[in-house]
Amino acid sequence: MPADITNDHLDQHNNGRGKEKLPTSLNVITILTFIGCAISLYSTITNFMAGNEALVQFEEQQQKLNGTSSWAGRFLSPEAHEMLAKSLENKVPLCIIGLISIALCIYGAIEMRRLKKQGYYLWLTGEILPYIGFVVFVGTVFFQTIYFYFMIIPLIFIILYSLQRKHLKY
Repeated sequence: MPADITNDHLDQHNNGRGKEKLPTSLNVITILTFIGCAISLYSTITNFMAGNEALVQFEEQQQKLNGTSSWAGRFLSPEAHEMLAKSLENKVPLCIIGLISIALCIYGAIEMRRLKKQGYYLWLTGEILPYIGFVVFVGTVFFQTIYFYFMIIPLIFIILYSLQRKHLKY
């Protein structure tokens, strides 16, 4: 083959079925999703392994900051203690839900990189599933804590991915 024939030329001769270029915004969001999934995987496994040590450390920190109105004190509220205790009681199902959610997010992002619409729905399921599982196993105490505000990042990603759905075809 002559050196001047590139993959682009080969794609043009593929009866119009050439590979479409991944939009830059979708590329960036999926890369950030892979990074977020790696962090979530680490966090899920660490939380599962920590067990009762996390509760003991929480109680120690709570005693140190007892009576102060510091910003850190909001993370150590009685509601947060209750949430941590209930999540430790249900750490096995929460870990399983977390791992399934991570797998769905990764697979969904891979599918979206292939411009497949089903990837969006798989990713969305993986993004929402941990919160549903948390409410089922821990209760609504999550919404009474400052940790509720950590839902901002997933909401931003839901908006960003929803705006990119126009690029997904199959």
